[in-house]
Amino acid sequence: MFGYQIPRDYEEAMELDRKNKNTKWKEAIDLELKQIVNYHTFKDIGKAELDKKGQVKNAPEGYKKIRVHLVFAVKHDGRHKARLVADGHLTRNNTEDAYSGVVSLRSLRIIMFLSELNTLKLWGADIGNAYLEAFTEEKIFIVAGPEFGDRKGHILIISKALYGLRTSGARWHYRFFDVMRDMGFTPSKNDPDIWMRPSKDGKVYEYIAVYVDDLAIAAIDPAEICQTLRDKFKFKLKGDGPLEYHLGCGNWRDPDGTLVADPKKYIEKMMEWYENEFGEKPKKMKTLLEPGDHPEIDDSPECDEKDQSRYLTMIGQLQRLIALGRFDVFCATMTMSKFRPAPKEGHISRLKRMYGYVLETRTAAIRFRTAEPNYDDIEVPQHNWMRTVYGNVKETIPQDIPEPRGKPVVTTSYVDANLYHDVVTGKAVTAVLHLLNQTPVDWYSKKQGTVETATFGSEFSAARTATNQIVDLRNTLRYLGVPIKEKSYLFGDNKSVVTNATIPTSVLSKRHHALSYHRVREAVASGFLLFHWIDGKKNPADILSKHWTFVSVFPMLKSLLLWREETKDIKDVPAVGDKDKAN
Repeated sequence: MFGYQIPRDYEEAMELDRKNKNTKWKEAIDLELKQIVNYHTFKDIGKAELDKKGQVKNAPEGYKKIRVHLVFAVKHDGRHKARLVADGHLTRNNTEDAYSGVVSLRSLRIIMFLSELNTLKLWGADIGNAYLEAFTEEKIFIVAGPEFGDRKGHILIISKALYGLRTSGARWHYRFFDVMRDMGFTPSKNDPDIWMRPSKDGKVYEYIAVYVDDLAIAAIDPAEICQTLRDKFKFKLKGDGPLEYHLGCGNWRDPDGTLVADPKKYIEKMMEWYENEFGEKPKKMKTLLEPGDHPEIDDSPECDEKDQSRYLTMIGQLQRLIALGRFDVFCATMTMSKFRPAPKEGHISRLKRMYGYVLETRTAAIRFRTAEPNYDDIEVPQHNWMRTVYGNVKETIPQDIPEPRGKPVVTTSYVDANLYHDVVTGKAVTAVLHLLNQTPVDWYSKKQGTVETATFGSEFSAARTATNQIVDLRNTLRYLGVPIKEKSYLFGDNKSVVTNATIPTSVLSKRHHALSYHRVREAVASGFLLFHWIDGKKNPADILSKHWTFVSVFPMLKSLLLWREETKDIKDVPAVGDKDKAN
């Protein structure tokens, strides 16, 4: 991990220290156990008395004996970490709530965007030993091992929500819930791991996005929030300050001040793993897969057991990379994920090629561009839908949304379908890319559930998926208290579908398209969705729908992910606000 060998247990940690002629792992263990003591995690009731079978004779009545072990890791900055974890699988399953959610990375990107949009300060903070801030209700104990020093062999009753216990996540969740409520925050109904409250001047909302014990704070004065957590609630915060590295992404600013998020450190970790496994770095490539490639008809031999394990790891790493913002690798990863149960040698060769592309484009990053796109030249059609089956339909707006505050947002989405993507099943791929103003925040690439015999059907199915996602995105923003513009823009490159969806007199030609046909048309008739045609060469959803050449998508990739100069110098971005999009 980050170039360090990770021990599997206490004995191996001590052996590595001797081998490396340092005490980094011992110091990490000592620090963890010191914190365990400071949090009064255990109640020591004395030396354990064992019978001939090794059973504890003086075990506390009603309590179950379990084990604990140490888990080791190295942080991105080289810090050695040790964590004492309970073997919670040894306890009984119960009906007690054990759930503790985490903020989605999409929600985190939205919060980062809103922070930039409303000129909030964006901070990060880590609550040290968060679970130990809560008490456990489980009746369990351990017999201390050698890592506990003088307390070796003692019976230690676990009183705090130690990591690894079945209910510790829920116990911490309830504890933090009460803290947030006390500070005036309420959870968003769309994502309960985003907490929000009006700012003191009432002009905007402040947000805290929670990922277990990692906080992303968007507020006018995040330092004051951190100080309250320290002084009033006695949390031990670490790393509080401007958000520089969070959940696998580095965060920095262009010289013009634009916030940038990149997964470069995660990619470095991927490449380190690759080199350890294959003995060399991947060969740099300009494309993920060859255009027109169909790995589903690969007839090479099946991978051996070792390469099968590598294949699963590589797919998992690529999927995480997508979640961190690299939507350009989505389609290829989705295609190759199908072969996880029994990959072939040709399949793992393709993954190696994909790693080469990631290495070549390792500087790709998302820029949080908050300026509204320019759609002045797009004509808004004035059609009368009253004499259609939709009548005077209106967008359904939830009645329990908070009062909108802050600057308004324009949502832009791009949709595409790739017919016959899989020549074995005949299924097409749906691809959708969503932007807030000029910032990509969400993406989608997935094979369709049915087989279509023509492009029209697959494109209409994709448009239905995009429409449903746009409705969800609009309501997500509403539940975050964001004012959204009346119209959402959807761009597709199939003129027949756009015409059928936007002209009231267009008729349904094939009944099996009815669900897609009516879903999109009703959204258009309600007035909140503007569906326009875009030249396929300028449709960024192509990045998510097919295996492309670098030359064909570079103009779009450059503006969305691969820009290397100052953000203010991005001009003539084909993906956002281009004036020749209108039909």
